This record gives sequence, structure tokens and C-alpha cells, in this order.
Amino acid sequence: MSQNLDLVRSIYEEWERGDFGSVGWANPDIEFVIADGPSPGRWTGLTGLRDGWRDFLDAWEESRTSVDEYRELDGERVLGLAHFNARGKGSGLEIGERLTKAAILFHLHDGKVSRLVVYLDRERALADLGVEE
Repeated sequence: MSQNLDLVRSIYEEWERGDFGSVGWANPDIEFVIADGPSPGRWTGLTGLRDGWRDFLDAWEESRTSVDEYRELDGERVLGLAHFNARGKGSGLEIGERLTKAAILFHLHDGKVSRLVVYLDRERALADLGVEE
């Protein structure tokens, strides 16, 4: 198993416990992107990462994520295929039935995540990356 894959697994372990506050794995100039869903956006730096996660997580009640599979796409990218289930705070909409399959793309350089792209629509992620399910 590669160091990149080990790092991504350790990040997901924190997230599965609901811990989104740790950023020791992130490059100080990280680019954080939420590609789709109710609040797409782009942030930079550690403060941007925290703000982006907070904006994203604050929109949901009872959010849960779990990983189905990890894929090393190349020496600098790892794709996590996951399930994300939550209910919108304002709308009460349960997304588990419609957008349950998610993906997160980790770009890694020198042992840190330099770019993180969240997709709530796994099919879009796979299409954007030219990868088959």
C-alpha cells in the first residue's frame, strides 16, 4: 500500500467518526472544491478549507459518510468512493435516496493533500476523471 493511500485512509477514518477539524494532512495552500450539491464552491488555504467544510456540513443534519472503495489513480491522486447520507437542515430533504453515492478526489504532493474535490454525485466524478465504475 502506498503512503498516499495510507494518508487518505487515515483522513477518512477521522471523517467517519465525524471529526472534520483536523488539518495536519493538508498543504497550507490547499484548494478545496465542492463540485456539486446544494452549495458548490471553491476555497483556498487552511482557513478556506475550514470555512468550506463548515458551510457544507452546516447545511445538513445527521450527516454520515462511509467509504466503499479507494482507488489510486496515479502517483498523485487517490479517489475515495463513498456513501454520504444526510438530511437538509432547512428543507428536511433526505439525500440518502438520491445522492447516496459520493466521491472525493485527493491530490497529494510531498505527503500532503494539495487539492481536495468533493462530489456528491459519483457518476459526475467518474465522468470528469474518465474512470469507469
